[in-house]
Amino acid sequence: MSAVDRLRGLLGEGLVVAPTIYDALSARLVRESGLPACFMSGFGIAATRFGLPDTGLIAAGEMIETLRLICAANPGFPVLADADTGYGNAMNVRRTVVEYARAGAAAVMIEDQEFPKRCGHMTGKRVVSVAEATMRIRAAVDARAESGLDVLIIGRTDARAPEGYAAARDRLMAYAAAGADILFFEASETNEELRDFCAISPKPAMVNMVPGGKTPMLPPAALAALGARVALYNPTLFAAIPAMQHALAALRDGDPLAPPVLAEFAEVCRLTGAAEYQRLAEHYGV
Repeated sequence: MSAVDRLRGLLGEGLVVAPTIYDALSARLVRESGLPACFMSGFGIAATRFGLPDTGLIAAGEMIETLRLICAANPGFPVLADADTGYGNAMNVRRTVVEYARAGAAAVMIEDQEFPKRCGHMTGKRVVSVAEATMRIRAAVDARAESGLDVLIIGRTDARAPEGYAAARDRLMAYAAAGADILFFEASETNEELRDFCAISPKPAMVNMVPGGKTPMLPPAALAALGARVALYNPTLFAAIPAMQHALAALRDGDPLAPPVLAEFAEVCRLTGAAEYQRLAEHYGV
């Protein structure tokens, strides 16, 4: 069974818990844990591969190369893959979807932010018009059909912060009408918003649980009760950072062991230089 068919089957069975990953090893650890799928995170790749914040600094080729390595090391395992804004206009989206599918992605996520985008749980996000965002989804669906490649399309909105919940909800309905297979409401701010979105979503609803992020943290059972169908959690990078910090401090201090804890979202942003990026962006009037 292909990774895409596996994902389709999982979506028909209930909540799909998909931890975020950033390289072949983290994906393999997820697979060996018994969890059914994973999500290749642009945030994670920017941090681990480049030591940079998730602010649109990573190119399509770098993401595709990483995706290819991840899928090659984990054949048949469903990898949902972050494709940011598609790396340009609708024509760029078309090529991105084809290259992601060829690399082995089971699903490709296209979001509605302006380029350069930034992590969904950072401040200062801006979104394109509904018409432009919908065109991205249509281009993704067309590219899939014309290429003959099998991959699911995830339509994501980041409109909650700049435009409010109602606008974000309406955008997702438009993306569903344009052919998106999964709808991703990023950075919701209340459980009530999640419940409403999941109740009205005509396609499987996807949510993201980020330690210290904008969305209230809920366990999988609670998300399933709300009606979510795909839940992203972040135990790999957010656990790896403090584990390495503790291990290095233990080595420095002569203490052989220290219990690991989860890093907060702000700590990953600090390590990847998000504050310095913001300072420079303001300096140049970006």
